[in-house]
Amino acid sequence: MNTSYDLVTGNIGMLISMPHNGQLIPDSIASNMTATGHQVPDTDWYMDKLYDFAQDLGISIIKPKYSRYVIDLNRNIDGVNLYPGANSTELCPTTAFDLSPLYITGQEPDEAEVQRRIDGYWQPYHQALKNTLAEMKVKYGKVVLLDAHSILSQVPRFFEGQLPDFNFGSANGESCSAELINKIAQLDLSPYSSVVNGRFKGGYITRGYGNPTENIHAVQLELSQHTYMDEPSDQYNEEKAAKVKEKLQTFVQCLADFTQDK
Repeated sequence: MNTSYDLVTGNIGMLISMPHNGQLIPDSIASNMTATGHQVPDTDWYMDKLYDFAQDLGISIIKPKYSRYVIDLNRNIDGVNLYPGANSTELCPTTAFDLSPLYITGQEPDEAEVQRRIDGYWQPYHQALKNTLAEMKVKYGKVVLLDAHSILSQVPRFFEGQLPDFNFGSANGESCSAELINKIAQLDLSPYSSVVNGRFKGGYITRGYGNPTENIHAVQLELSQHTYMDEPSDQYNEEKAAKVKEKLQTFVQCLADFTQDK
C-alpha cells in the first residue's frame, strides 16, 4: 500500500484530483531547504476543505500528502514546459513563485534525487490516477476528471494584474468535449469572474488524461485564492469560502450530471 497519497472511492464516474493540496516534506528533503521551503507558501490551500461536499455526491477523490516542493505531480517527468515561452516551475521546484530559493545553496536536488522522487511520489500517484480512471471507464462508461487547483490572485511571475476568480482549462478544447465546456461556460457564477482557457489551460494531468474520444473528459479549475482566503496570508476565510462554495457546488454538480448523460 502506498502512503504518499489518499484515495477515496465514490460511486459515480467522476474523480477529483488535488495534486497541489499536500503540505508534508520528508525530513531528508527538508534538511536541505530554506525557511521559505519549509513554509510551503505555494500550496493550493484547503482544496480538501473547499470540496468537502464532493464525497456526498459519490465523487472519488485523490490527493497527495506531500508538497509540490517535493515533486510537482502536475508536470511531465520529461520536463517539458506546459506553457512554452512563459515562466514556469520545474518538476522538482528550486524557487518559490516569488523567486525566492527553496534550497540552501548547493543543496538543490540532482538528477539522481529527482529520479528518486519520481519513483517514490510521482509514479504512485499517476498509477493510481490511471487505474482509477480505467476502472471507472469500465464501470460507468463515461468519466469526468476534475483537476482542482488554487493560486494567489496576483503572481507577477506567471501573469500580469489580477487573475479572474474561476479559471477553467480544457487544453484549448482537447481534454473534454465541446458540450461539457459549453455547459461550464453557461453556469451562473456571479458575482465571480470566470474565463475558459485563459492563462491556465490545464496542466499535465488535464492534458495527459483527458481523452474525449474515449469518453474520458478532463477539466482543470484554477480558483483564485482571494475568493476564500485572506490574501496574501494562508488563512481560510469562512465567510468568503461559504459563498464561493455555493458556486463550486454548482460547477461540480454540472460535471457530475454530465457523467450521467448518455
